[in-house]
Amino acid sequence: MNFPEFFEQAPIVHTVDPFAAMLGAAREGKIDYHYADAVRLAGHSCPTVAGAFLMGRAALDALYPEGPAERGNIAVHMPAPEDEGVTGVMAQVLTLLTGAATKNGFQGMRGRYKRQGLLSFAAQREGEAIIFTRLDNNIRVAVTLDISRIPADPAQGERLMAILHDSADASQQKDFAEAWQERVRRLLVEFADDPQVIRVVVLN
Repeated sequence: MNFPEFFEQAPIVHTVDPFAAMLGAAREGKIDYHYADAVRLAGHSCPTVAGAFLMGRAALDALYPEGPAERGNIAVHMPAPEDEGVTGVMAQVLTLLTGAATKNGFQGMRGRYKRQGLLSFAAQREGEAIIFTRLDNNIRVAVTLDISRIPADPAQGERLMAILHDSADASQQKDFAEAWQERVRRLLVEFADDPQVIRVVVLN
């Protein structure tokens, strides 16, 4: 495994997917998602990918307090257009965890197992909270992320500029990568359950 060791220390998102069960894709439909799965999807590990993973986990825990969450039974509304900032990246991670997809998602079978249209984006910025809705009872939760308590290494800006200008030496590149992943590690391992970092509000 080429991933940093701390990936194995990150929380695991437990789900059950009735469609996967029906198709025999997973025994009893049980699918666990690890942070490495989100990294494989995004192609990189950063506070945005880690934050989206933790936000999804927190939302599913709130919607399904007795667990596990039912994948495919959750709608997700992003508070900004899909091409704004990191909105699209976060949405992709949340699709992984919830099954919620835009118009390119699975259309369902005779009205069942539909994923199409469960992921939506605001036409313009509506705030910071991502809204998750459990479809069988319409309970909604708003989840926000605040990583200001996990500041980046002050030297990262200089290192990044050197890398982007192709002037960084091997030591700078190594230090940048290690400091970058250390911030991700802290978010996933030390702050995963911190309500000041991952904030969940039940709306109804």
